[in-house]
Amino acid sequence: MTGDAIAVAAIQMVSAPEIEPNLASARALIATAAAQGARVVVLPEYFCLLGNTDHDKVRVRESDGGGPLQDFLSGEAERHGLWLVGGTVPLRCARPSRVRNACLVYGPDGRRRARYDKVHLFGLRRGANSYDESATIEPGATPVVFDADHWRVGLSVCSDLRIPEHSRRLAPGDLIVVPSAFTYSTGEAHWEVLLRARAIENQCYVLAPAQGGRHPNGRRTWGHSMLVDPWGEVLGVLPEGEGVVAGTISKERLARVRAMLPALEHRVM
Repeated sequence: MTGDAIAVAAIQMVSAPEIEPNLASARALIATAAAQGARVVVLPEYFCLLGNTDHDKVRVRESDGGGPLQDFLSGEAERHGLWLVGGTVPLRCARPSRVRNACLVYGPDGRRRARYDKVHLFGLRRGANSYDESATIEPGATPVVFDADHWRVGLSVCSDLRIPEHSRRLAPGDLIVVPSAFTYSTGEAHWEVLLRARAIENQCYVLAPAQGGRHPNGRRTWGHSMLVDPWGEVLGVLPEGEGVVAGTISKERLARVRAMLPALEHRVM
């Protein structure tokens, strides 16, 4: 893989309320992505635990810098010599009843290179469906971009996708990753159009790994993990079930789209 192109992979999971089976599934899927040549691998939100209650993630929270989940991510990145974006991990915060929903990035040497705490928390009141992440999550405040082998990668998580200003603060960049756990109903209505919009308006690739299927806790997530190019073309998608969406992103393609339609240069606000 040259510096002008790099292989990436989004991992789709159907996480359970127990950590160990989830880590076993993630380990196998990371190995599959690595065997396909992926240099950047991204896990979905809540890859480690989709609990029976919202407070289950508080119970397994870790202190920043150390713990079984962070050790797992570091070890897998080093084992396969790749960039691993660890979906999200619940980390301790000032309030003992809440966590930071933290997206952690590890380099090929296993060292942590970035941390982004989800800023925009999900809330939904639609018939019998009700969600309020703010009950158990303390929001972050700062967008984060990191460099992976000279590729500028912006971090966002799930409902950040609904806030175009968030993605715009990550621009100009080459790739935005969006580890997610969209509900089935909101995913069916909004997932693809939001991903394609963020790619088109920021003229970058978007890689979105997701939870996708019926979980042991009864929840159903939308899935459709996806790789989208800067023209808005869907390069790969997995509708449901565990698996890997792999593809190659190209700086030549980025440059061609931006030259053909220099929308970022047309901005006046």
